[in-house]
Amino acid sequence: MYLRLLAFFMILAVAGFAQPKLEGRWDLTVDRGDQKEVPSWLEVKHSGINMLVGYFVAPDGGSARPVARVNTNGAGFSFAIPPQWEAGKNDLTVEGQWTGDKMTGTMIMPDGKKYSFTGNRAPSLEQSGTVSWGAPIKLLNGKNTEGWHASGAKNQWVVENGVLKSPASGSNLITDQKFTDFKLHIEFKYPPHSNSGVYLRGRYEVQVEDGLEEPSNVGIGGIYGYIIPNQRFTKGPGEWQVYDITIIGRRVTVVANGKTIICDQVIPGITGGALDSKEDEPGPIMLQGDHGPIEYRNIVITPRK
Repeated sequence: MYLRLLAFFMILAVAGFAQPKLEGRWDLTVDRGDQKEVPSWLEVKHSGINMLVGYFVAPDGGSARPVARVNTNGAGFSFAIPPQWEAGKNDLTVEGQWTGDKMTGTMIMPDGKKYSFTGNRAPSLEQSGTVSWGAPIKLLNGKNTEGWHASGAKNQWVVENGVLKSPASGSNLITDQKFTDFKLHIEFKYPPHSNSGVYLRGRYEVQVEDGLEEPSNVGIGGIYGYIIPNQRFTKGPGEWQVYDITIIGRRVTVVANGKTIICDQVIPGITGGALDSKEDEPGPIMLQGDHGPIEYRNIVITPRK
C-alpha cells in the first residue's frame, strides 16, 4: 500500500513539473490591430476543493475586477465577466492556452470586437539586501515641460510660476526618463469633481481625485483597484496636498499629507490605464491628464542606487 501511494504522488509531482499550473499572475499584451498593443493582466487563484477564480484588468482600462469562475480543459482556459467601462452590454469573454510560463488566446469585448493576446507569467520582483538611495532628481524645472512628453497629439500641459497645470482634459504626461525602485515626492491640487493619478513606472496608479468618502481602492490615495488607504487624509479641492511614495519591487508605501496611508503593501499587478505590462522593466512617471483639470508642483524622485 505504501509503495502504491508513493508511486501515485511521484506521478503527480512529475505531471506538475511537466506543466506548471495556470494559477498565478500573468502579464498580458493585447493586439488591438493597426500595430497597436495595449496591456492587460490576469490572476488565477485556487478556491475550495477544485475551483479556480481570479482577477482581471481589461485592455480598455478600469479597475481589477473579480472573475467568479475560471474554466479549464487540459491546457486551455476560459472565463467571462460583465462589462465595466467598455462599450456594449455583452460579457467580456477570454479564451486561452498556456504552456509553461507562456500564454496565448483571444478576447471578445462587450461590443463584439475580437482581439488576440499573448502573456507571460508575471515576475515576483522580490528584493533583498539593504536599500541605499542615490541623489534626488527634480523632474520639473519650473519653466516648461522639458524632460516630459505627452501621450497623445493634444498636449494641454503648461508650466506657470513653477506649477505644472493641465487646465482641461487632454493627454497624460510622461517622463522621458525611466526608473525602477525610487522615492517620489509630489504635490498636487485639484478643483471640485476632478480626477487624476500618479502612475509609478507607468503601470501602478496612485489615485488623485476629489473625494471625501470612506477610503476606497478606487478613491484618493488608493492603488487603483487593489489597495485601500488605511485612513482619511485629504484636505479637499483647492488645497495643495502631498504624496511621498516609496516603491521597491512590488512593495509600496504611501505617506499622504504626513500620514502613512499604505505601509509596505504588495501591488499585485498593473492598474487600468497602464502604459504596458512589462513589469520586469523600468518605467516612467506618468501623470493622468484625461479626467479633468489638475495641478502638480515640486516633483522630486530619488532613485535606488
